[in-house]
Amino acid sequence: MSILETINSPADLKLLSASQLPELAEDLRKVIIQVCSSNGGHVAPSLGVVELTIALHRVFTTPADKILWDVGHQAYAHKLLTGRRKNFATLRTFNGISGFPKRHESPHDAFDAGHSSTSISAATGFAAARDLDGRKNKILAVIGDGSMTGGIAYEGINHAGHLNKDMIVILNDNEMSIAENVGALSTFLARTGSSEFVQRFKKRTESFLNRLDVGKGVLHIANKLEEYFKGLLTPGMLFEAFGFEYIGPIDGHDLPVLIETLENVKKFDNSVLVHVLTKKGKGYKPAEDNPSLFHGVGPFDIKSGKIIKGKKGGASYTTVFGAALCKLAAEDDRITAITAAMPEGTGLSGFSKEFPERFFDVGIAEQHGVTFAAGLAVGGYRAVFAVYSSFLQRAYDQVCHDVCLQNLPVTFAIDRGGVVGNDGPTHHGAFDLSYLRHLPNMTLMAPKDENELQHMLATAISLGSPAAIRYPRGNGYGVPLDQTCKPLDVGRAELLRDGNKAAVIAIGTMVHPAMEAAALLAAQGISVSVVNARFIKPLDEALIISLAENCGILITIEENVLQGGFGTAVLELLELHDLKGIKVLRLGYPDSYISQGEQHELRSMLGLDSAGIFSSISNFLINK
Repeated sequence: MSILETINSPADLKLLSASQLPELAEDLRKVIIQVCSSNGGHVAPSLGVVELTIALHRVFTTPADKILWDVGHQAYAHKLLTGRRKNFATLRTFNGISGFPKRHESPHDAFDAGHSSTSISAATGFAAARDLDGRKNKILAVIGDGSMTGGIAYEGINHAGHLNKDMIVILNDNEMSIAENVGALSTFLARTGSSEFVQRFKKRTESFLNRLDVGKGVLHIANKLEEYFKGLLTPGMLFEAFGFEYIGPIDGHDLPVLIETLENVKKFDNSVLVHVLTKKGKGYKPAEDNPSLFHGVGPFDIKSGKIIKGKKGGASYTTVFGAALCKLAAEDDRITAITAAMPEGTGLSGFSKEFPERFFDVGIAEQHGVTFAAGLAVGGYRAVFAVYSSFLQRAYDQVCHDVCLQNLPVTFAIDRGGVVGNDGPTHHGAFDLSYLRHLPNMTLMAPKDENELQHMLATAISLGSPAAIRYPRGNGYGVPLDQTCKPLDVGRAELLRDGNKAAVIAIGTMVHPAMEAAALLAAQGISVSVVNARFIKPLDEALIISLAENCGILITIEENVLQGGFGTAVLELLELHDLKGIKVLRLGYPDSYISQGEQHELRSMLGLDSAGIFSSISNFLINK
């Protein structure tokens, strides 16, 4: 029996001898690698904090003490040590345990996470609530150096330092988030490479002075000088300016040092930041060598580290977008590309190499990224901000006020629209059609396939006004790609199938299953039209009104919440033109957050695959 198999709660961890802890760390890494090789997951982040996680649960007592994991993709060891070892094989699967901290899953998960940079703000709130209640438990936020590029982290640390609450921030510094970190802070933290000099300076100075017969005054001056030099060579100066006591940097893989440091810090009653140096992917060479790939990875072969390819299909939408943008940028030197720390995930790696002077990585700072794009647009450039749907939510105000209000030529290439799979509700792109379509000056599109995506990109860039294209995670249909990208007629839909019983108006990923459902209906003697809407805003009003008047029944299908989405836009159009008596069925996401699971599992559960669409339309037509 492995040591890990004896751990059913953090209380069991406290019973182990110090000599057993390295073996426990090895067991944790083996299980994380084994399960993620089958399920995929955030391998490198979790491997990098194994010793830190052991030390935290050795010193502190959850759930009384609260540990808030920023983003949460480094919490796998935490899950294994807090009663979820037996269910860990279900990690990130349909109806399995989440890849992120979830309060409903365990009392040891203090705060739900999934997006970066929130832990310090939440921990400050926890500390304030504790003090109002007169409790004495400890509050800890574990945040990576990549997350420290997010503005909310500084809003939180600024407030926390002002309040000077009893709380601990663990800065997990692995010099990398998903891609290479950017920004002045990253450069500042990188100066910890000089920390060896700091430590040698300290030890040699103390050793020298201890050999001399000197008074306390000289020792006091020497200590002040040592702190002065340390401040010059480490980030302590920055965090102390925010009101935090700075400890570190310390080796995040040295268990005795970690435990001793945390035991000492536990006695403090003010705001403390402990700077921990770790290696992303620690203990698994493929992840150490390629931490970006293994940040969030699909199933892989453990021995070789090679990714196991999924079902064959066309090129991914992300890849097609990246290639099309490079093609357009070669013809138009006004085109610039922006990412928020996701050059590979958004398909911009090729652009960054081909047009480095027109490529900008703003760090994990979507708000800044949008307003930065607005500034580029005012300066005469065509800014394309490639961003995941759920991440763009963080910059809604900037999209509204800084781009749309000024009617600026910024294109939002919105990746991961719709369900994304195993990362779950924090990553599903369920709301973008609703939160973008009501903004004045915005043109909003969704392609039926990867070829249409590249034409929509050309359309968006050519408009000279705000535009957004949302497309899904994963591979396309393998349709042939046109060699040139040509703008579409704005607001013009595409009639794919003619019928007389009802008209099915689908957008984006729902067009192909709508066509398949129409074929199933035809086999039952039910003839329906199918429309590829292409545009959520503006709608093809003439076509929709014509179909409504001809057949009297409309079915809208979207991968978006029904509230305020594409179907709502169609209803508004019917009301605007006073078209009474038209029967409408809207298919889309319910008014609830969608769980994790493979995309096909979730679409089936939601009734948005061809079988579900066929069933919904059949029942609707029978009852009407």
